[in-house]
Amino acid sequence: MRAGLPIANGERAARRELPVLPWDDVRDDLVAGVAGGCRLAALFGLPTADGAELVAVQADPGAGLLAVTTTAVGATYPSLTPSCPQAHLFEREIAEQLGVVPVGHPALEPVRFHAAPAGGRDAWGRSPGAEILPAVRPFVAVAGEEVHEVAVGPVHAGVIEPGHFRFNCHGERVFTLEIALGYQHRGVERALVGGPDARTVHLVETAAGDSSVAHATAHAEAVEALAGTAIPARAQVLRGAALELERMANHVGDLGALAGDVAFLPTASHCGRLRGEILNLTALLCGSRFGRGLVRPGGVRFDAEPARAGELLERLATVMRDVRETVELMFDTPSVQSRFEGTGALTAGQAGELGLVGPAARACGLEIDARAEFPAGIYRFAQLPVSTWHSGDVAARAWVRWLEVQRSAAFVREQFASLPDGPVRVGVGDLAPDAVAVSLVEGWRGEVCHVAVTGADGRFARAKVVDPSFHNWSGLAMALRGQQISDFPLCNKSFNLSYCGHDL
Repeated sequence: MRAGLPIANGERAARRELPVLPWDDVRDDLVAGVAGGCRLAALFGLPTADGAELVAVQADPGAGLLAVTTTAVGATYPSLTPSCPQAHLFEREIAEQLGVVPVGHPALEPVRFHAAPAGGRDAWGRSPGAEILPAVRPFVAVAGEEVHEVAVGPVHAGVIEPGHFRFNCHGERVFTLEIALGYQHRGVERALVGGPDARTVHLVETAAGDSSVAHATAHAEAVEALAGTAIPARAQVLRGAALELERMANHVGDLGALAGDVAFLPTASHCGRLRGEILNLTALLCGSRFGRGLVRPGGVRFDAEPARAGELLERLATVMRDVRETVELMFDTPSVQSRFEGTGALTAGQAGELGLVGPAARACGLEIDARAEFPAGIYRFAQLPVSTWHSGDVAARAWVRWLEVQRSAAFVREQFASLPDGPVRVGVGDLAPDAVAVSLVEGWRGEVCHVAVTGADGRFARAKVVDPSFHNWSGLAMALRGQQISDFPLCNKSFNLSYCGHDL
């Protein structure tokens, strides 16, 4: 096990129990851990009088535990990123939020465009109330004959959220892609401080709107850990079913969008409809197609009585028959596969070094899945096979999605066929003061991590939310290197990452 305090997923610990180590020791431990197959689930800071208290959460799949470590740093500290690229965005975020500079960071730029922390300056010298958007953001420049830049965004057509993509190209071939996000930073983490209160669950449900169940579940499990609450078995099943329906709906929608990007209209048109049918199954459970209002600390707010459960299973069988027909048509079409295969490929080594999670990692052959590695809730008793492929390209990311759709559907059928009796919600007491809890939930994009730290009053002194997109945007940038720029829409959709999930 790593040097940090080992805790289980969804377990709490007293803050006084967390080891406080020198930064060099923490850095060496994180580097060794990642080299040994661990990953950096979260790295964040709390302000102190002369710097920051940094908290590192390392996920150790071999032990099935999370190692939590703290360290005190001053105004500067030696950057972890050169030895552990998984830390690069976390360290930039700390510099932005607390003004603490990671010396030696290879690309120290703001993560999000927002004002400096109250009462101080950020790492770039911006003071509170200063211009929110920096005057100039330095992008990578490539010089040479016939080398040119292509800028896309941040304003896009339709309803897509803001994000800027800067390509350096030689003809059609992409040398580098830089991705600048953070244009709609909403301050979700800051708004959670002082909670939980009446608005807290609504904030986490909309952290990434297409992952409402995943984020609400991660938040609820962290609160339940801090309160020492065990939820009923029936509630665990209903949470798991909703989470798998959320996965199915998004994967089916993405498969249709991938078909659309290569102009294969039969699958594109049908998957759009079928995604809606799966969303309607979630609405059957709780009245919301996106699962909002279902998951709450202590359990769930809606039950599935026999008639409702039976209707859901009947409709699920019909939907899956149609999904299978339309998706297999796409995979059986050579012209589609010729566009998918070899496009936007990443190696397992690249995925591991960057800290990718979810289908993007599993498509590279990495068996990274919080449901299997750090099971909580219903996943302690009912497991799904981890869906992987080896080629790391668009074809692999599409195939992993299709495997997961089938396995999620089977999981929902099995759980509803043996839904345990009992209540669906219990009361939640006061949260433990001066404690920390970590919750990992496997959302459809990958690992959702919520870390809750309480103060002496038992309220949130810090809430850290890590959406899987925060880990995976770097994977998209790497996947475009050496590709044709015309492959960008297809590669982008094969990752389908969240802008707002990054812009917390």
